[in-house]
Amino acid sequence: MVHLPHVLPAEINLDSGQLQRAYDLLEGWTAGAQPAVPGGAILVGRHGKTVAPRFFGRQGAEPGAEPIRRDGMFLLASITKPITYLAAMMLVERGLLSLSDRVTHYLPDFAAHHKDETLVSHLFTHTSGMPDMLPDNAERRRQHQPLEVFMQGAVRDTVPLFPAGTDLSYQSMGTLVVAKLVEELAGVPIAQFLKREIFDPLGLTSIGLGAKGLDRKRIVRVQTPAYQEGHDFGWNSRYWQDFGAPWGGMFSSPDDLAVICQLLLNGGRLGNVRLLAPDTVTMMTTNRLHDYPDIPEPVRRTQPWGLGWQLNPVGTEKSWSDLLGAHVFGHTGATGTMVWIDRQRDGFCLLLTTAIRSRAPWRLVHLSNAIAAAFV
Repeated sequence: MVHLPHVLPAEINLDSGQLQRAYDLLEGWTAGAQPAVPGGAILVGRHGKTVAPRFFGRQGAEPGAEPIRRDGMFLLASITKPITYLAAMMLVERGLLSLSDRVTHYLPDFAAHHKDETLVSHLFTHTSGMPDMLPDNAERRRQHQPLEVFMQGAVRDTVPLFPAGTDLSYQSMGTLVVAKLVEELAGVPIAQFLKREIFDPLGLTSIGLGAKGLDRKRIVRVQTPAYQEGHDFGWNSRYWQDFGAPWGGMFSSPDDLAVICQLLLNGGRLGNVRLLAPDTVTMMTTNRLHDYPDIPEPVRRTQPWGLGWQLNPVGTEKSWSDLLGAHVFGHTGATGTMVWIDRQRDGFCLLLTTAIRSRAPWRLVHLSNAIAAAFV
């Protein structure tokens, strides 16, 4: 297994006492018989090295779950999205895909329901108008429909909420269409492309889109929303673990995800492996909403998106930290995950928990505040 070197905090100019504040917070939230947060891990990196990941709590959200494994792999949820988009940007660099093309240039069926004016770039920036999920999402999962059927639904059955390029609405189905583009252009399933073109070259063995090929005993089980309870299609089910949702089905250890963070900090290169050019990474991680003349100015300023990566929405209730600037890029996930990457600090932070984020989003913000203050 390849990972970034583990060092003491002082070796990378991190305040160990301040980091301990974050560790203590998560330790407290994961303690007791009915913890607020079932389990989690924190990893902080800087200057190409990391403090060894710290693990907290239990391996599952159910009562009596065993202590969390030190080699646990977490369901990243929507942190999956920017890695799917990274794959697509590799195809852009290879001359196989253009962001300024209409989606119908590659997928003619996408024209259904007046989506024919949508550009590929709209799918990367959440400005496509596509819905976040298919309207019959839960029923499709109850039927254990395969990923390919979901892809067909995203292409043919989705009805846009507004004309592409005129507003912003977070859209998992836009990410799914991008995954379909990758499959069409590369000729292999999206999970196979990610493994062959990203994970294997980087020497990563504890990350994957879906659980196939991973050691299931290492997977950290998560809290599930009410609509999944009592069913066999929830986030902890064999069906969903194997499904490999390109918008939210990736599993990873903290160390493996840290390698991808460092790759981006390095401008697309790590050691002898180059996946993207530096200017491509810059395009992905700076606000692209300014490229669209019809996006309202308040949206551009308060909901900034790059190509697959979000920029910290400073001054809004969705901000990741009170101590991070608008230049910081990252992503969050519904299962209680957050990653942020800061070029100015030359560092990054991974917060991987198993508590549904929407129930207490402030927890990740408080952890981020404590960790941001550790950069000295």
